Amino acid sequence: MKIARSLIAFLFLAATLTYAQKEHALPKELPPYGPLAPVHAPEVKTIQLENGLTVWIVSRSGFPKATVELAVHGGLAADPMDRPGIAEVLANALTQGTKTRTARQIAEQIQAAGGDLSASATRDGIIVSTSVLADKFTQALPVLADVAANASFPDNEVAIAKRNVNDSLRQNEADPTFLANRALAKEIFGDHPYSVVSPTHASIEQTMPTELRQEFARRFQPKQALLVVVGPLSASETEGAVRKAFESWKPAHASDLPETPKPEMKFVHSVFLVSRPGSVQTTLGLGFAGPRRRDPDYEAAQTANAVFGGMFGSRLTLNIREDKGYTYSPGSALRTYRQAGFFFTQADVRNAVTGATFNEMTYELNRMATVAPTETEMTQARRFLVGLLAIGLQSGAGLANQLSSYWVDGLPPDEIGKHSERLEKASPEEVAAAARKYFSAARATVTAVGEEKVVKQELEPFGLEVKQVE
Repeated sequence: MKIARSLIAFLFLAATLTYAQKEHALPKELPPYGPLAPVHAPEVKTIQLENGLTVWIVSRSGFPKATVELAVHGGLAADPMDRPGIAEVLANALTQGTKTRTARQIAEQIQAAGGDLSASATRDGIIVSTSVLADKFTQALPVLADVAANASFPDNEVAIAKRNVNDSLRQNEADPTFLANRALAKEIFGDHPYSVVSPTHASIEQTMPTELRQEFARRFQPKQALLVVVGPLSASETEGAVRKAFESWKPAHASDLPETPKPEMKFVHSVFLVSRPGSVQTTLGLGFAGPRRRDPDYEAAQTANAVFGGMFGSRLTLNIREDKGYTYSPGSALRTYRQAGFFFTQADVRNAVTGATFNEMTYELNRMATVAPTETEMTQARRFLVGLLAIGLQSGAGLANQLSSYWVDGLPPDEIGKHSERLEKASPEEVAAAARKYFSAARATVTAVGEEKVVKQELEPFGLEVKQVE
């Protein structure tokens, strides 16, 4: 028995080393890489109005449009326990009327400035944004200020918003990826507010306009908000316009929004099955603890994720897509919230290769935890991540959204440059240490969305308990 185990261990190690050394070489006629251009933090003018509103202004030449984004603390994680996902209904109805403007007037005035107004809820905040013609900026700004201070949630508009959110939820529930993500969040975060990824149909139905007005007053306070302005605008003139539009915004709620507690994340090494009768494929997901954006090993973990499955030429993609053809679009991501971070990997596969795919996914996770990235993998991951960051910041909307997300996570505006620098400097040793810390398959919580009989049969050889969930 010991000899058999030793032989199996030897063959596994040999396979690992063989596969680890197999890299897809680039065509010989391609020129060598040029120097990696760093991403510089934009010059941000920071001011704070007397009412407590923080303002970040970025003056940059280029396309003649200005992006304005308002971020407030208090997203899905701030929802009352009996109204999960109410922040999504609030965001959907937020721009549909104020004390002095109807939904139509808001839309027409923003459209006259060359843009539209949208709002969305994240785990930790609500974001309201618009991109308008730069020379119409001062025309659009008072409309956004009116929404921030005076959104009224008319009964008829709330009814429409509830129908929209309900329809969106039904559409999402037909998507196995959404079902896998919802199940994974529930198992990882338990009773913590971060377990909520969307409203429930019951919560949507029970939400009343009076509740939305109360939640709006609790969250939309200037001292709990950031305004970001990006565009070809004079910083001094922008400041004057912002002061004129927003200084009259007074809080309608006396107390501050409480900070979301840090979750005690749990990772049960079991399979949580979402039954989908008649499904011809299985959506496999594996989740782990990860760093927050402000943790010191975040960039190393982000690089490890790129090597594992976060970019096209990753280990996972080369294995189960390019080499074995089990799936078309495997991937992985490092998600961060203000108080937590987690890593997950996912793949949609044919029923017949569910078990084989799971085997390869766990193999690649363990290889990531035990086999350090090669120089080629480090180079490709580093360039991919820095390049992706640079591309995302090219537009005013991309930059504004990045800045507001940093603020929601408790980071300063110069984090963009620091983040790029840390990505460039992350060493193979640091990346390997992050991979050892976060990527062991034995610590994974597994979700599977698909035909119950297929999932149980295909995953039975791995000895994991299969628990059925909604």
